Amino acid sequence: MGSRVPEVIDRLVALGETDAGLKGVRITDGPEMTEDADLEWFIVGFDGDPNGDFQTANTLGGWAGLGSRREEQFQITVAVVVYNGDTDVRAARERAYEIASRVEAWFVADPSIGLPELEAAIEASQLTQDQTPKGAQAVLLLTVAGRAFT
Repeated sequence: MGSRVPEVIDRLVALGETDAGLKGVRITDGPEMTEDADLEWFIVGFDGDPNGDFQTANTLGGWAGLGSRREEQFQITVAVVVYNGDTDVRAARERAYEIASRVEAWFVADPSIGLPELEAAIEASQLTQDQTPKGAQAVLLLTVAGRAFT
């Protein structure tokens, strides 16, 4: 089955790794097993919940021509996770939104994010906040949604 989801995930990771505004943020492709003490994460294809369902993407497709091409609509989960080392949940929340604003800027600058026959944007977000052993935590889930031709 043809899908553009893998290349969109790869592109989001690459954009994160090269964005100077995300210096110091741990950029990952899906969940990672690590004991690293990183306090800021940008995770493509994972909701940041080790007890969650690990769902990465959803697609819906239909034919765009007589058996020749397929239009695919997709949604990819991206998580911004910020711990701030103390109990200041406001600071963690603000930092999570600062990181997410970098992602939004990629789509504002180029809705195709450099991929042919594709357009995408941040369609939805969900914020959760908590106090953890690593301090206040803000998890901002972004739904990157778009459509492309396969």
